[in-house]
Amino acid sequence: MTPEEYQQLKAFARIDGALMALLWVGSFYCYINGMENAILNMLSILLIIITPFYAARRLRHFRDYAREGIISFRRGYAYVIHIFFYGGLLFALAQYIYFAYMDKGFLLGKFTEMLSAPESMAWIKANGLSDLMKESLDTMAQMRPIDYSLNMLTLNIIAGFVVGLPVAALVQQKLKVKN
Repeated sequence: MTPEEYQQLKAFARIDGALMALLWVGSFYCYINGMENAILNMLSILLIIITPFYAARRLRHFRDYAREGIISFRRGYAYVIHIFFYGGLLFALAQYIYFAYMDKGFLLGKFTEMLSAPESMAWIKANGLSDLMKESLDTMAQMRPIDYSLNMLTLNIIAGFVVGLPVAALVQQKLKVKN
């Protein structure tokens, strides 16, 4: 890959990463508000499930418009990793802003409320998880907004490495297909 081709790959990946970050921000918004609305909770899950299909669609677009219908597995894999990296950076920034300035303990309070429900308490005690749940809530209470953001950034980058394999394998094309 020449330096110009790499610059082209990064430029397209930045745009697609920004769009993916919007998809993830929408999912995160639905997740937070889904604590009180089951439909938004399901929409949050749906938006996360769409992520690999979105990555494949954007890789196909890159292949057809920037690469003239031809892309190798390696280049496709690099493209998907870049999409997840750039999207992860923007999403981590959005999460940081949320946890630093907007959350004010809402998420931790909802988790505590869910775990304090009688049916949850019974299940936790029956499985001997009382200490683990208390430790988990204590750990969450001690986490800073940057900790949440960096954890999610790491998960998104790892997801890019994993999701990139099947997506690049399915979208690669060695010969231009005539329409």
